[in-house]
Parts: sequence; structure tokens; C-alpha cells
Amino acid sequence: MSDEYRLEHDSLGEVRVPAAAYYGAQTMRAVHNFPVSGQRPHPAFVRAMVQIKRAAALANVETGRLARELGHAIVEAADEVLAAVPALPARPSPAALVVRDAAVPSLADQWVVDPYQAGAGTSHNMNTNEVLANRANEILGGRRGVYRPVHPNDHVNMAQSTNDTVPTALRLIGLDLGDALCRALDRCAQAFGAKATEFDAILKTGRTHLQDAVPIRLGQEFAAYARVVERGSVRVRQALQSLLEIGLGGTAVGTGLNAEPDYIRFVACHLARAVEHPLRPAGDMVAAMQSLGDLVALSAACRTAAIDLSKIANDLRLMASGPRTGLGEIRLPAVQPGSSIMPGKVNPVLCEMLNMVCYQVLGYDVTITAAAEAGQLELNVMMPVVAHTLAWMLTILEGGVTAFTEHCVRGIEADAERCRHWLDRSAAMSTALAPLIGYEAAAALTKEMLETGRGIAELAVEKGLVAPVTLAEVLDPSVMTSPGVAGR
Repeated sequence: MSDEYRLEHDSLGEVRVPAAAYYGAQTMRAVHNFPVSGQRPHPAFVRAMVQIKRAAALANVETGRLARELGHAIVEAADEVLAAVPALPARPSPAALVVRDAAVPSLADQWVVDPYQAGAGTSHNMNTNEVLANRANEILGGRRGVYRPVHPNDHVNMAQSTNDTVPTALRLIGLDLGDALCRALDRCAQAFGAKATEFDAILKTGRTHLQDAVPIRLGQEFAAYARVVERGSVRVRQALQSLLEIGLGGTAVGTGLNAEPDYIRFVACHLARAVEHPLRPAGDMVAAMQSLGDLVALSAACRTAAIDLSKIANDLRLMASGPRTGLGEIRLPAVQPGSSIMPGKVNPVLCEMLNMVCYQVLGYDVTITAAAEAGQLELNVMMPVVAHTLAWMLTILEGGVTAFTEHCVRGIEADAERCRHWLDRSAAMSTALAPLIGYEAAAALTKEMLETGRGIAELAVEKGLVAPVTLAEVLDPSVMTSPGVAGR
């Protein structure tokens, strides 16, 4: 024993642990065994496990299995952690950039096991057990590293296993961060909807295959974006519903060994109250432990939303291209200089950021899918990488969508004159003539128009194909943006 280290014991022998640490021997072994990424667990994973330990302590007190004094000390320690650890990592604020360690209470930095660790998440579970046990013992007048009267396994982990706590934590991560993502998607959809109303009277040329197509209203394009983003939110919410059924109490293989039936009911109630979600015990605890399918469904919903969002970002970049030599139909907010060498250049940086976020989400989805498939028999041991990946998937997608909405979508402006400029030169205007003069004749007019540079209306009148009065109605772009056959 020294001022720097204390000696602890586990089933494998002695371990030196930093004297000031709240974690213990098993956490220290994991730190030595897995120096992989240099990263720490996502705050949502820390919070989820601590919420589970808190609920378990309350349930075990309620069944009479855990002494009230010990249970309340564990709950107090858990509350201190929950007050110190936010669900999301700190995001720099324009008002004040703070040095992380200066503002973080002592317990918040005690989760030190690399996300890429032993299967199932036993190291993360024991990291949590040891921190709460040491702090509970301090609350009761004891010392760190002694584990009397509160023991990490016997008391903090009572009626639990890594194998039922970590799958439950995965669900809490999804519910907590998934709700935030849905709210961000809803705000994005509303912002696109407001722009749809603002731009509804602006006519422009549609494009398919990146070639001229029939007219469309700019508001119709933006209304479609609103609908697509809204549907993404709906899919995520639907996936979240399946996460409400938890396998906590299944313990080692889902059979509930060492967990009383009353505990299983009580722990779900206490946890539901704490996280403000209507959690319920799984109808089949074995299935809840074997399968990560519900997490795969959430990941897939995020993947679909990311694909749609990235496509929308690409559309906006195209429509804003220029400003002189591109389409230039809309103007994106100028939020920062775009070049270190070209003065005055402004780039579509928010769209580019969202593209990159979406590509990362697609990669995360592949990881989650592969890890979920890799389970064997009564347990999926790849849960640590699912926890890490799912938490960051939801975090960056929510953050990316929020920044995109606030700093890009809300500030988009339309260039109605530029939209009309391209529309008047569109080769697809002859589509409206096809029902009157036939596809072949309309195609011949289009070809001549492109070869001569003359207008479609001028050519149609010259050839006597359509009366001038009818032609004005048929070639009215505003009529072409609604169902029907112009001129009939």
C-alpha cells in the first residue's frame, strides 16, 4: 500500500489499483488487458448501467434480501453518478468552451474500460459494481478497496448477471437517445414543411437522371423532404416500442436463477419509474437474452433515415450549386468561409457534414448487424460493441440533424428568377403536348428545339400542330404541376 496505489484481491490474486480510484481490481485488469482504442464508454452506457443497479438495489430491499442501510447507500451512490454523467457527451457551446476535467465531478470519470473489451460486457458491469460499492462504503463510513459492508458482487450485483443487465442497458440506451433523435427528426420535418409553404408558388424544372423533366413547384420538392424525414421519425419510434420489454431478472441464461419472482416485477417497476418509460418484464427471458433483433430493427430504422437524409443533402447541394455556373435555384446560409485560397467562396458545409454523419451511421449499422448475428446459444457476447456503436449512431445522427436543421434548413432562400430561367429553357415542356399531338410529333419538336434554340411554342404554332389559344393553356407550367391533362 502506498499513497499512489492500494492492493486489492480478486479470484485471480492481487492487483494494484490507483489509491484515488473508485473502481477496483477487476476494472484494473480490464484496463491492462484491453488497451485498444483509448476511448471510454459512451455516457449513455454508464447511465444505463447505473440506473439498473439503482433499481436492483431498491427491488432487493423491497424483497427483504438486501439490508435497507446497504441498499440506500447504493442508491445514494448511484444518484451521485447520475447527477454527474449526462446522457450525451458534452458538446462545445459557442458561448463557452470548457476544459472537460475542470467541470466533471469525481465519479464521472471512473468508467475507464475500453469499449472493445471482453465479450458480454462483464468488465463494464464490474466497473459499475466496483464504483458504486466503493462510494457506498464511503457513505457508510468505510474505505475504498475494502468492500465492507458493501461488496460489488454480493450486494451491488445482487440478483443480476452481466448477461441480463447489459441487454437491458442496450434497450435503455436506445430508448433514451432514440427519443432525442425522433425529436430532432420532427424538428427537421417541420422546418422543411415551413419552407414548402414559403416556396409553394415558385415554379421550376423537375429533373430525372439529372436531365430536364416536367415542371414542379419548389414547394412540392420541399414538402416531399418533410414527408420523408417525418417517415424516418415514425420508423424509429416504431422500433423503440419493442425495446420496452426487458430481460432484467433472467440472470445468467434467462432462467432467473438467483432472482426471486417478486424481484423481477419490482426491478422493472423501479427502472420504469426512473427512466420514464413503460418498461415491462419480457414474456420470454431466454429470448430476451439470446436475441439482439430489437436493436437491429432500431439500427435499421436509423440506417433508412440516414439514407434519406443524405439524399436530401445531396439534392440541396445540387440546387445550390454555383452560384454563377451551377443550378443556383436556392441559396444555403453562408455560415463560414469555404476556401483558404479562393476569396469569397462559400461551400454547402452543413450538407457535407450531414453526408458524412450518414455515411458513418451506415457503417455503424453494418457493425450492429454483424455483432447481432454472432451470438451463440443463450447469449450474444458481442454486446459491448453494440452498446458503443448504437450509442454513437444515435448521438451523431441526432446532433447532425439538429445542426443541419438549425443552421441550414431554416435559412434556405429560393431564387425564383433563376428557377424560372431554367424552366423556360427546359426540353421537357413538350411532354404536355404529347396527349394532343402524339409522342412522336412531340419528340420531333423537342429535337428541333434543341438543335435550333427556338422555343417549343413557336415551333408548334409554325407547324400548325396546336392553336395558339390552346397552346398557352397547355404550356402553362403551373398547370403541369397538378394531376390532369392540360388542354382537355
